[in-house]
Amino acid sequence: MQANGAGGGGGGGGGQGQTPELACLSAQNGESSPSAASAGDLAHANGLLPAAPSAAGNNSNSLSVNNGVPGGAAAASATAAALATPELGSSLKKKKRLSQSDEDVIRLIGQHLNGLGLNQTVDLLMQESGCRLEHPSATKFRNHVMEGDWDKAENDLNELKPLVHSPHAIVRMKFLLLQQKYLEYLEDGKVLEALQVLRCELTPLKYNTERIHVLSGYLMCSHAEDLRAKAEWEGKGTASRSKLLDKLQTYLPPSVMLPPRRLQTLLRQAVELQRDRCLYHNTKLDNNLDSVSLLIDHVCSRRQFPCYTQQILTEHCNEVWFCKFSNDGTKLATGSKDTTVIIWQVDPDTHLLKLLKTLEGHAYGVSYIAWSPDDNYLVACGPDDCSELWLWNVQTGELRTKMSQSHEDSLTSVAWNPDGKRFVTGGQRGQFYQCDLDGNLLDSWEGVRVQCLWCLSDGKTVLASDTHQRIRGYNFEDLTDRNIVQEDHPIMSFTISKNGRLALLNVATQGVHLWDLQDRVLVRKYQGVTQGFYTIHSCFGGHNEDFIASGSEDHKVYIWHKRSELPIAELTGHTRTVNCVSWNPQIPSMMASASDDGTVRIWGPAPFLDHQNIEGGHIGESPEAARPARQTCTAENKGDCFSVEGKD
Repeated sequence: MQANGAGGGGGGGGGQGQTPELACLSAQNGESSPSAASAGDLAHANGLLPAAPSAAGNNSNSLSVNNGVPGGAAAASATAAALATPELGSSLKKKKRLSQSDEDVIRLIGQHLNGLGLNQTVDLLMQESGCRLEHPSATKFRNHVMEGDWDKAENDLNELKPLVHSPHAIVRMKFLLLQQKYLEYLEDGKVLEALQVLRCELTPLKYNTERIHVLSGYLMCSHAEDLRAKAEWEGKGTASRSKLLDKLQTYLPPSVMLPPRRLQTLLRQAVELQRDRCLYHNTKLDNNLDSVSLLIDHVCSRRQFPCYTQQILTEHCNEVWFCKFSNDGTKLATGSKDTTVIIWQVDPDTHLLKLLKTLEGHAYGVSYIAWSPDDNYLVACGPDDCSELWLWNVQTGELRTKMSQSHEDSLTSVAWNPDGKRFVTGGQRGQFYQCDLDGNLLDSWEGVRVQCLWCLSDGKTVLASDTHQRIRGYNFEDLTDRNIVQEDHPIMSFTISKNGRLALLNVATQGVHLWDLQDRVLVRKYQGVTQGFYTIHSCFGGHNEDFIASGSEDHKVYIWHKRSELPIAELTGHTRTVNCVSWNPQIPSMMASASDDGTVRIWGPAPFLDHQNIEGGHIGESPEAARPARQTCTAENKGDCFSVEGKD
């Protein structure tokens, strides 16, 4: 409203034509009406006239007040005096012309207030601004639809016809009206009237004959509940008519009738856009506007992001090659050159990890781990010269299967079928198998040198990166294969997003690449990471998988927002190559990294969050002050336990 002229000067055409009732309403809302008490003061404030003294002889600076009560006579005389002055009169009569955007805002506010039932306020707003909430014909149409007066609503359509851009829109609108009329007749048990509507009104429209056949089937419904269930309809009344009106409004230009709840839609879009542009947003944002403040912009602090070392796991005694959280987020499995797999339990409250089980006997070391979809089993593979695969029962810690098809095999990668009853495995010596839980061979694909594997959610297609710098799709049902991704350098590893649409590749000497598997295009190349010919495993992570993380040969962990090529965080602390990063799928603020330095680091938010500083976007303490008491360090790594940190 302020944009229309300070102090209400742009409204009401200089105070003419406003009724006493509207002036009263304005005063009740805590404002002075331009047509009453405020007109004289407005002139005084603008330096046009001295303030008129009150009839009772009160202070000359008073706002026409007699004994604390607004003086209507004094206000009227002030207004008359103002209008008697030609210069002031013409000034007040000149109505400020509103821009199109101002008019749009006023209409949006009016629609919102109308939805709250503040009808008098809406009337005053429209009168004072000179705007129109909607076309008079649209208002009549709305009322007749909500009252269920279908004949009058049809007549209103004829008035609206010149205002509608598409000639077919009127036919569609009429069809929707008659459909509601037909269903309401049926619900009321007026079968003959409903049949008349179907035969003589709906059918002659020659529109959507398939739907008319469906509607005719509702004649066989035995009672109203049956009709509402089959038609998926709320029944006669305000709810179904409001839904009908929402559909009808889509055919009318916004200049005639605003789309339903337009202001709420715009505000929701604004909140969503702010969330999407927030580099560190890592929590679910409720689409309900009541859950956010519209008075401030949405901002997430970096201190809430997994950029800080929470815990260092030092139980492995050699290079740690792989780490992977379970699908339910309650466990972490780590594989090492020391020939062991360690399973760690995640505390749901403190998010600290404790050693649960150690699985031993992997003579070649453990370079790859895959959890079954139900997290009951764990498959572990070794490096290039390893011809064996181990399948462990996680609950009991027992080895269920130790599989080796041939001593000349190289089983370095594995992927579970979504059914949890099969898995595929292979390596760089040209073998590619599908097996059951007991290691029995179900299918094989000869001559495929596999670097990394993934099973798609369709349960039939297996993706495999090979030595030809590509990812191909293999279908074990119809024995077909096809090219999906082609790179110019070797693909060291890859992973697929939950929705199966995106592939994240670690490419030798190039770094981390994001591919769209559906469109088969390279979407983005992420900068910063150092990637040579070591096998490094990156991952999707965070809420809605909005983030990407990868290890690096420069001893750092890099994090990017999926849409940004530059890293939003570089995490330091490891002292040798970081081989693998895993983001907890159920705890968006938890991440693990495995390194050749023999440690696994657990990353989380800043240990002591100053909520006041977070709201203001400031960091109120130094990294030293942020050291967590729960941190466990050994003598050799104590110096770098709390070095975090990266770019703000």
